[in-house]
Amino acid sequence: MFKKLGVFTMSASLILGVGAGCVPQSDAQEGDGKGKPDHAGSSQEKVENVIYMIPDGFNTDYATSYRWYKGEDAVWDKHLKGLHKTYSDDSRVTDSAAAGTAMATSVKTNNGTVGLDDDGNQVKTILEASEEKGKATGLVATSTITHATPAAFASHVESRDNQPEIAKQMLDNDVDVMLGGGKGFFLPVSEGGEQQDENLLEQAEEAGYTNVESRDDLMETDDIDVEEGEKLLGLFADGPLKPEMERENTEQPSLSEMTERSIDILGKDKDGFFLMVEGSQIDWAGHDNDPTWALKDTAAFEQAVEKAIEFAEEDGNTLVVIAGDHETGGMTVGSNGEYDTKPELVKDVTATGAFMAEELNENRSNVEQVVESHTPFDLSEEDVQKIRESEDPKLAINQFVSDKALVGWTSTGHTGVDIPVYAYGPQSNSFNGLIDNTDLPKIMAEALKVDLEDK
Repeated sequence: MFKKLGVFTMSASLILGVGAGCVPQSDAQEGDGKGKPDHAGSSQEKVENVIYMIPDGFNTDYATSYRWYKGEDAVWDKHLKGLHKTYSDDSRVTDSAAAGTAMATSVKTNNGTVGLDDDGNQVKTILEASEEKGKATGLVATSTITHATPAAFASHVESRDNQPEIAKQMLDNDVDVMLGGGKGFFLPVSEGGEQQDENLLEQAEEAGYTNVESRDDLMETDDIDVEEGEKLLGLFADGPLKPEMERENTEQPSLSEMTERSIDILGKDKDGFFLMVEGSQIDWAGHDNDPTWALKDTAAFEQAVEKAIEFAEEDGNTLVVIAGDHETGGMTVGSNGEYDTKPELVKDVTATGAFMAEELNENRSNVEQVVESHTPFDLSEEDVQKIRESEDPKLAINQFVSDKALVGWTSTGHTGVDIPVYAYGPQSNSFNGLIDNTDLPKIMAEALKVDLEDK
């Protein structure tokens, strides 16, 4: 593929039985609809493309809750391979920057650090290694595109918070397709952005990027030719995109639409491609202990995974890997001592807890009106009082909804549990068993036959 030179300056019991040898394997095993994989993935099969799907904050409790919410298995369930460990270099509980770096580079680092080892040295990412091999590359997220996880694949900074610098480096890295939020990090302060002086959107256009800012614009970009050095930058909000349940009131594309368009464009490259897709806001929902937000954004993520697997089924040389970077919120399947869980009840909840909290008036006298207008649940006087008196009404509302759905939470931060790994396509067997998050890019690099050694 023709690549332009960069013009920017670099400034769990459910899983215990899963492992090597636990499921009979063959080069091509037909699914039986009972949870067995329909593509075992021989280690001898050719891999030209990798689609790396990251549901941020997702683990087996989310997977189980989502299965009950949906009423049937998720698309990834029959592709379960094993688990991966998530600890960072300086903590048993990782953040997204360190986890993303490990999953992109095969190198552990400290929390908060992006694309550097614990000595501050740059480490090559699987995306950069794919570019060196002439492959097209892409990043998709529902956060800002400069947020920790996508940043870990195409930038190298000491702090994940330095998103203006991350934006510069991502463009300098010549990523072919970038879709998500974060337009503010590409604009100068004089235009309401975060860059001191530079307008990165103008520079992007000079470097061959087509800039789009709405769903309709994205749907019309079917003529981008990466073989000719053409690229696509879609920034659909100044900050992050809206949660899935609020998206219909915007001009923003869905995660599945961004994924499908990215595959369409990157798939034109005869040398193959690497694409990372993050369902960013599953994690944010976990931080808020918001089961509705978590499960509805998981549903949106599943639709994106379906697009990836549909392409892989037709293509035959595409490896799809699905793995969260860590768990968020300590979700439990069941709560309050009851031997049951009812996450399907949140299907009729129409707003996040944060949205409902914003609708409360100054003295919170409208708690009952607001919450009952967005949920199917009746509030008792005790429920109303708890929300009125809470230091954080958002969390109080989410606790009320969680109690109704019998979904529990143990934290508003991350936890350190192992995370399920799902994979479909050639060489998918290589992810079997209990592995480390640093093994994920190593396996992908070996499958793609690219060099992941340090820069």
